[in-house]
Amino acid sequence: MEGKDIPFRMLDADPFSNWLGIAILESRVGYCRVGMTIRREMLNSMGKAHGGITFSLADTAFGFTSNTHGKYAVSIETSINHIEALEEGDFITAECSLEKVKNKVGFNIIAVKKGDDLVALFKGVVYRTQKDWE
Repeated sequence: MEGKDIPFRMLDADPFSNWLGIAILESRVGYCRVGMTIRREMLNSMGKAHGGITFSLADTAFGFTSNTHGKYAVSIETSINHIEALEEGDFITAECSLEKVKNKVGFNIIAVKKGDDLVALFKGVVYRTQKDWE
């Protein structure tokens, strides 16, 4: 299986990301950009998108990208900084790039944006196993 195809396989087997409405906008080895639209059921008590929504979108981009090198990879530590509030109907994207893979642990920063505006920064540490995607 080609690395750029792995995120599509992962999304097909991911009920939560499908419930969120995540779409893969671009995928290649070492890179993935995903997007989704904020829906009413994703809002918190203040009428803004729940912080878990941007976290989940970024985590998905992180996971998909980390696996494009052909080995099963899992996150071992993540965090997020929320910069701007989001509202129902906003379309947001998360972009992750991983150029080189040299060891079992990798660190990434994922930008979550609404258009050109940065709305969150997600940081993640991934562990790469020796198991191949087939």
